Amino acid sequence: MDKKRIIRITICGLTALAILIAAFLMNKSPKSITKEGYYFDTYVNLTVYSKKDAKYLDECLKMCQRYENLFSRTIEGSDIYNINHSSGKSVEVDEETYILLKEALEFCEKTNGAADITIAPLTDAWGFNKNAAFVNEKPSDEDIAKALNKVDYKCVKLEEGYKVRLDNPDAAIDLGFIAKGYIADRLREYLVSKNVKSAIISLGGNIVVIGTKIDGSDYNIGIKDPDNNENILGSVKVNDKSVVTSGTYERYVEYDGVRYHHILDTLTGYPVDNGIKSVTIVSDSSAEGDALSTICLILGEEKSKDILEEYDAKAIFY
Repeated sequence: MDKKRIIRITICGLTALAILIAAFLMNKSPKSITKEGYYFDTYVNLTVYSKKDAKYLDECLKMCQRYENLFSRTIEGSDIYNINHSSGKSVEVDEETYILLKEALEFCEKTNGAADITIAPLTDAWGFNKNAAFVNEKPSDEDIAKALNKVDYKCVKLEEGYKVRLDNPDAAIDLGFIAKGYIADRLREYLVSKNVKSAIISLGGNIVVIGTKIDGSDYNIGIKDPDNNENILGSVKVNDKSVVTSGTYERYVEYDGVRYHHILDTLTGYPVDNGIKSVTIVSDSSAEGDALSTICLILGEEKSKDILEEYDAKAIFY
């Protein structure tokens, strides 16, 4: 058997012989109500199983819009946009932006910069942003080196009064490795506060389930083959959990027929190349799961064990 086809499961991991992705298999119920939207460059699907709960879905979509207007680095006037374009000056931000930045920086510190919220210049150099300078040809080693010089989470300074400053004015923040998880957690909190007992929140690769299905059974999270997105290999049953997947197959660019994925190594500037195609995290917090899925893919299985144990998270490596 090809070793690349073997699914490796962490010592804290789930006993499923496949990879979880951000797609779910749910038994459609006549009582289910779904609302959809497009935020954070991904489709948002929100489902409840009681007509009385449907009235809360519009507010959830409004929350998504609000968070996108805070956390997006490409929307002019957002908190992150303002920080990135402040020329190193202090910028006052919303309290939630400040909280999310603090949590993200903690993960940066724990991983010694393997996860780095100032990855934006490197991401742009590779062409993963529509405004990238390089979209038709692979960046040179010199291009990559220049971008790497701008990547250092330690230049992000959190100041009193919910102010944020970049010591390096050429640095730029991108919260892509944690923002959707944070938002999914807030949507869950809102729905639970409204006494919603059964719901699914899906933000691209981030899925949060509230309670169980209306018949009391667990939700089924789809198991999908990253080598062939049309193949469903099975499912994992969960309730009141977050399931987040990061994969090298989700977002990429191609230069001269060679595919380069978007999860970048902050030491080399090139896409991470450790043989892992995908990592799925099952946890209580979607923000933690979001961050850990990327971190574990970067670090690899062995180096991920300690941080998985610290957050009491379960992981599947493929």
